Amino acid sequence: MKRVFGAKKDKEPPPSIQDASDRINKRGDNVDEKLKKLDAELTRYKEQIKKTRPGPAQEAIKARAMRILKQKRMYEGQRDMLYNQTFNLDQVSFAAEGLKDAQQTMSVLKSANKELKGMMKTVKIQDIDNLQDEMMDLMDVSNEIQETLGRSYNVPDDIDEEELMGGWNDTEEKQD
Repeated sequence: MKRVFGAKKDKEPPPSIQDASDRINKRGDNVDEKLKKLDAELTRYKEQIKKTRPGPAQEAIKARAMRILKQKRMYEGQRDMLYNQTFNLDQVSFAAEGLKDAQQTMSVLKSANKELKGMMKTVKIQDIDNLQDEMMDLMDVSNEIQETLGRSYNVPDDIDEEELMGGWNDTEEKQD
């Protein structure tokens, strides 16, 4: 059967975006080199045109310079096309990386969500309320203990404020 219809060929995997971008950049570098050579040749022709007298020799040099200019414009068009292709590939690459990041973020969020749900099962609001009430009771007891320990032993509780103010005024008069 394989002889009649041939064997199924294994397909090569498509090149990655980075491979395609590298290949296009390499082609762009080659075009840039050609453009540099053409610029050098155009400069040489300009110098020759300046040095030759008007006439058929100068016209021949101008015709060669015009051919070089046409080639240069063609290469510039190719270079621009290659730059646009590279730009498009970069956009696709950024979009793909963004999607990968989004997938990873979703995976992490799902995992965190499951973990939080598990943790929430162990925590009960009633337990938290009971704990808060108990803490408030303990704080009240602690405050009572502190008040008791902070009592003064020799100061009577029924001191008249007018007597204190009178004593205060006496100390001010002595200082003046």
